[in-house]
Amino acid sequence: MTSNPTPSRNDSFDIVVIGGGAAGLSGALTLGRARRSVLVIDAGEPRNAPAAHAHNYLGREGIAPRELLAIGREEVARYGVVFRDGRVTRIEREHDGFRVRVADGTTMTARRVLVATGLADELPPVPGLAERWGHDVLHCPYCHGWEVRDQAIGVLASGPLSVHQALLWRQWSDDVTLFLNDAVEPGDDDQRQLLARGITIVAGAVDRLESKEDELTGVVLADGRVVACRALVVAPKFSARAEPLAALGLAAAEQDRGGTVVGSAVVATDPTGRTEVPGVWVAGNVTDLFDTVATAVAAGTRSAAAINADLVAEDTRLAVEAS
Repeated sequence: MTSNPTPSRNDSFDIVVIGGGAAGLSGALTLGRARRSVLVIDAGEPRNAPAAHAHNYLGREGIAPRELLAIGREEVARYGVVFRDGRVTRIEREHDGFRVRVADGTTMTARRVLVATGLADELPPVPGLAERWGHDVLHCPYCHGWEVRDQAIGVLASGPLSVHQALLWRQWSDDVTLFLNDAVEPGDDDQRQLLARGITIVAGAVDRLESKEDELTGVVLADGRVVACRALVVAPKFSARAEPLAALGLAAAEQDRGGTVVGSAVVATDPTGRTEVPGVWVAGNVTDLFDTVATAVAAGTRSAAAINADLVAEDTRLAVEAS
């Protein structure tokens, strides 16, 4: 992707959007159409880059993730939004706004900031797993279930939620195996549910994954057994990319589901993504670990509308004071 010219140290914008994924681009589009001066800074590391296709996005079903972002950039640029490739390292309060610092040493100022940096997936340390992530090692049935329907699907247990995960994936195939991997011991009720749905339970630690001709073929257990498998479901730990917010006193907080910690996210104080730091909003996976492409787009739009309304109120106040 080609970026617009790099801003100088003295460049100032109404809004700096940090992160050029679905949430960030959606927010930038809304703000550009609101006739705001907007800069998008993007590190070029979309979370869904390993996947061949994005799904459940009406009108763009099955599109390649990077193609979607390229189209989004073209659309956003029509409204005068500026793009810069780079990694934001720090956001600091400065007067009534913010100074945003990039890894190459350049800085720019903004009246408001929208952080849409997403999250990082921390994968289980099983040899062969990371290499197949986004291909036939998966986590979201709504993103990938259709593509592996009726195949042999394994679920790698990581805790109590893995039982629910196996039952959920049973919707897409009647050949589902739950690998306990010494991470969970299903209770009597859980076992009854799994067995009633025809889900195979395999005890023992998983040693590695086996593949052939760039396709997953099986799961190898520590005792040498090999269980045939064409897709493996895992539960990554979702860690919000919140490092640039540290200087503002904002940090990612642990998030749990059903009593199990699933990752960390920056907590918003209202549905628009407003944070406890006035002038800073968050949108997408950095604040909602389970946002999909479609819901991240909606989140970016909501945040942008709130930011513009906040600036309108400030512009009005300043106009009244100057009159």
